[in-house]
Parts: sequence; structure tokens; C-alpha cells
Amino acid sequence: MSRAALHLAIDLGAGSGRAVLGGVGDSGLVLRETHRFHYAPRRAAGHLRWDFDRLIEGVRAGIRSAAPAAAEMGGRLDSVGVDSWAVDYGLLDADGRLIEEPVCYRDQRTEGVMDEVGARIGRADIFGRTGIQFLPFNTIYQLVAQGREGWPPRAARLLMIPDLCHHALCGSVVTERTNASTTQLLRADDGRWDDSLFARLELPRDLMPEVVPAGTALGTLSAGLQTELGVGPLPVVAPATHDTASAVAGTPLRPGWAYISSGTWSLVGVERDAPIIDEAVARANFTNEMGAFGTVRFLKNVMGLWILESCLREWEAAGRPQDLRELLTRVEAVGDVAGLVYPDHPRFFNPRSMTAELRASLEETGQAASDDPVLLAKVVLDSLALRYASVLSTIEELTGSRVPGVHIVGGGSLNAYLNQATADAAGRPVLAGPVEATAAGNVLVQAISRGEVASLSEGRRRRDESARPREFTPRRRAAWAEAARRYQEMPI
Repeated sequence: MSRAALHLAIDLGAGSGRAVLGGVGDSGLVLRETHRFHYAPRRAAGHLRWDFDRLIEGVRAGIRSAAPAAAEMGGRLDSVGVDSWAVDYGLLDADGRLIEEPVCYRDQRTEGVMDEVGARIGRADIFGRTGIQFLPFNTIYQLVAQGREGWPPRAARLLMIPDLCHHALCGSVVTERTNASTTQLLRADDGRWDDSLFARLELPRDLMPEVVPAGTALGTLSAGLQTELGVGPLPVVAPATHDTASAVAGTPLRPGWAYISSGTWSLVGVERDAPIIDEAVARANFTNEMGAFGTVRFLKNVMGLWILESCLREWEAAGRPQDLRELLTRVEAVGDVAGLVYPDHPRFFNPRSMTAELRASLEETGQAASDDPVLLAKVVLDSLALRYASVLSTIEELTGSRVPGVHIVGGGSLNAYLNQATADAAGRPVLAGPVEATAAGNVLVQAISRGEVASLSEGRRRRDESARPREFTPRRRAAWAEAARRYQEMPI
């Protein structure tokens, strides 16, 4: 890559972030991780909050690491963009200073708010306007909860997490559309803020920034940061700032195939040209989140690997640490599907003890409950695979189109047991990988914005040249069909 343009993707997950440098060369998309950092929500001022100072220091360190890495790759650092998880936000004062640490979506302040709002103005009306699924932590309900506590008198602007990062880098005060759509306050028809919802819920519409599309040039790294980080006037570009939107943009999807962006959350869906907003979709609680370059991500949120991750943390804290690779090998040796739970039950959202909650669910449904990490891990992963299969079947019903296969990307694509279980449960082939789909999509959107790639389809074609997914084919169909029958009969 002779002095090729390289783009820095800052990919923020719900607990850790990484900086990935990438560019489009003759052999496809080339990516290199240059920095990884960690942060976690903490109790402060009565709520579970993000340590934004620590997070943004990780972002700055990522940029600092990128310039020498770009030189080592024979290229030049050409732009930077940040993506993150959805729904959380921060408030700025008139001088652009963050007023308080952003509250985490797992905070309990939104308990009961979604149902109250639905009863007040009607779920059907909200869905008809926004096309977004009902989740208790959506930004709309966080804002109602914030209003009950009282808005800080100095609040002048509200920005989502990646927009806050861009503001810290270059001073921009806008929000990118893919993430803004997850607030459940954006109109599905034109991608603008729904003034009626703000008025009826008595939310401060004047705090909301301009909505811009993915690929928008936001500005240039501030002079102070240029000096501090040892880089020149680096352009800041808005990628698809919702990490799932970036992941889908970075996935070389086959025609008609579904995707699963697999991590702490699993987002199971298909890419479309237009939203589907009708009673059947509303009843199934599917969502029409906006994607990059006019696409729509028709999908369902599934609890994902959060349940297993929580168990791993518990076992480690109790002096029973588990090596994940070894644990999965032992899970595979167990045999047929046994215990099952419903992964999307609210009881698994943020319990005091995930392992205790799993055992309680098994006991309440008349199933054997064990404290053995291997057996509990198998319960979680088998249940996730069956949940994925159920969602895929619902997608076919709602869209009227066959889903011939599934492309799993993200960190969860490394979980070979879950990949195979998904193929078995769904009766469809699974392509697993790449792990770095989110960073890839972030880089591709920047490359398109900077004029180096003509379109999303061209970017995906170039991505496909370098992607090497692993294929899993369905097997043991009879055993999984019986497991699916038991799963469907379980009380939720």
C-alpha cells in the first residue's frame, strides 16, 4: 500500500473499545488493530453511569497510536470516525462542556416508563411513526425518566455517545442518522425528529441536534489535539455510528441472507430498501433501524452473549474462573440439547446473579438445574441458537421472503459451538466471520466519504475479496427439531 489513504475506526462496545486502522487496497480491505482500551459503567450521583473521561482518553490514545501504525503500513492517516452502542446520550452546556456523566442504559431509572408512555399516547401510534421496536431502555424512555428528575438548567444540546466523541474531537454538534433512529424519536418516513412525540411527552425538542447521514464530513481534529496526539489536520467523518449499522455495512451479505451481529447483544435481521410498518411487525416487536446509505435494518434484538459473559464474571469472582475455549470444548462433548431458557426474558437483563437466575428459570419450568458451568453454558448457548432460529422464521413470515442462510459477524462469530448450533437449530447454512465487521464497515463508510470507494456495494465487493468466513452446515436435524418443539412450548 504505497502511501494509500488509511482510515481509523474507533469502535466502542459496552465496556471496551478499540482503534482499527484500515484501507482498501488491491487485495481488498486491510485492517490492523492499533489500540484497545477498557471502561465500565459505575455508580455515581444515584445512577449507573459511563466514565466518559476514561472513554474519551481511550479514543485519544487510539488516534495517537494510528499515525505511526499508518507509516508502518506504508500509508497515511486520512480520517477518523467513531461508532458505538445505541440509545445512551450526554448533555452539553452552551459552551460545549459535558454537564454530567452519561447514564448507562442498564440503569434502573427506566423501569415501568415504557408501559406508562405506551398507555399515555399509544404504542401503535409510536410504532407507526418511528417503526422502532419497544425496548425499555430506548432513548425516548430515558428522556422521560430524565425529565421526571429534572433537566439540568444548563443543558443546551443532547448528543448520542459517538456524537459526543466527535464533538470532543472536532467540535461538531450533530447526530448521525443510524444511531439517532434507535432513539424511537425519529420519523421512519423522512428520518427527521418527530416533533409530535416531543410535544406530547413534554420533552425538550430544542436540545436535539441536526440529523446527518453516514459519511458526513464533520470537521477537522482540533488544533490542541493535533499537537497533543502528534497528527496533522485529521478529518473527522461520521461513519454509521450505531455499531450494528457499521457491522452490517461491513458484511459481504449474500442475496436474501440474514445477518446476526453477535456480541453482548445479538442483532438478527435482514437488509431492506424500505421499512415494514404494519400490525404484524408491531406485534412481533421488530424494528426498522436506519442503515448506511439509505438502507433499512429490519431486525430483532436478542439478549446475546451477555448472559454467558455475566456467568463468566460470576464464576471468576467466586474463584472458579473458566477458560472460554476449554469451556466450549466441554460443552460440545455434552451431547443433545437438554435444559432451555428464554434468553429475552427481562429477568436476564441485569440480575444480581445470572447463574442463580438461570437455575431459577430451569426449576420453574420443571427442568433439571445444575451449578456446573459446562451445563449452564450449554443451556445458554442452545437457548440462544433456538431463539435465533425462531427470529429467522418470523423474519420470513413478516417479509414474505425465504432466508436461505445466515451470516454471523462480530466477536460472537468466534464461538464455533454457537455457530454450529445456530445452523442446526435454523436448518440453514451459517457463514461465521469476520470478527471485525464493525470496524470494516466504519472504515468503508469513511473511504466512501473520502471518495476512495464509489458505493456501499463496491465496498462490500472489495470486502468480500479479503473476508474468509467459516461455513457451518446443518446437522442432527431430528434432535434439534425436538428441542425446538420443547422451546416453543416453554412458558415465557
